[in-house]
Amino acid sequence: MDPNKRPESMQRITSKALADAFIAEQVSAIQKQVGNRKVLLALSGGVDSSVVAALLIKAIGKQLICVHVNHGLMRKGESEAVVEIFGKTLDANLVYVDATDRFLDLLAGVSDPEKKRKIIGREFIEVFADEARRLEGVEFLAQGTIYPDILESVKQAEGKKAVKSHHNVGGLPEDLKFELVEPIKLLYKDEVRVVGEALGLPHAMVYRQPFPGPGLGVRCLGAITRDRLAALREADAILRDEFDTSGLAEKVWQFFVVVPDMKSVGVKDDSRYEGWPAIIRAVNTKDAMTASIEEIPYAILAKITSRITAEVEGINRVLYDLTPKPTGTIEWE
Repeated sequence: MDPNKRPESMQRITSKALADAFIAEQVSAIQKQVGNRKVLLALSGGVDSSVVAALLIKAIGKQLICVHVNHGLMRKGESEAVVEIFGKTLDANLVYVDATDRFLDLLAGVSDPEKKRKIIGREFIEVFADEARRLEGVEFLAQGTIYPDILESVKQAEGKKAVKSHHNVGGLPEDLKFELVEPIKLLYKDEVRVVGEALGLPHAMVYRQPFPGPGLGVRCLGAITRDRLAALREADAILRDEFDTSGLAEKVWQFFVVVPDMKSVGVKDDSRYEGWPAIIRAVNTKDAMTASIEEIPYAILAKITSRITAEVEGINRVLYDLTPKPTGTIEWE
């Protein structure tokens, strides 16, 4: 049987009982595969890598080494949450790497979105590889591969369009030779979430929104500057706070702020004030191929606007993007 093909008889994981059975099965399989050796995992804080981390901690404890790379493009509080949950609550063997300056220095002056993505992806691999070389006795690399990743990679290999290969850590240097550990590779995303809750991960982490690999780097439009990135991070945190408070967070598939590299004239303290616009985007989708716009009540939009313009230095306007996909894409870059 192909180990990368989901058996037709495999029952979908829709309940805690089924998730518990899956966890027990995978714990046994991981222990058998790994024995008393060490496993390395790039822990982004996303749903898939977090569930893999929790599963491996349950199976092999301190034999797992999690590396969390903060590239300076995370949303407000995300790296701190990873450290709190995995380093403290779950007592994981966690290596935290603050590579903010390393990434932002490389991105200085780069405005092309594809160049930004390539710089961020390449540098992440370099930082992760540097940390891997410092560790001794590691023979396994854990990845948060899920079944749609495998399906899309197969389609790409067959020459079909509009799909991409997926790897948590792709293109590692040849001197780093690991055997893969991929315990959730036959699960769909909704099943991963059920398993995550059964493992005791916080609801907010298990139902974390899709977040691009380059993080806020592709929402800080154009060449990234530290002051505009800081404004974006604070505005996005306000949006998320107000969506949580109003109950919209459970209704909207993805919502975020983008801040373009442009300014307009405003008024602050009775004086001329040039600032950036904060653009809100909130979309619903089933397959990410098309997307509709969520109708946000005006009172909520007004409150978000009031808070962002009052609390975030450098922003003087708030706009709402009404463009569905197509013609727009979900992200701006």
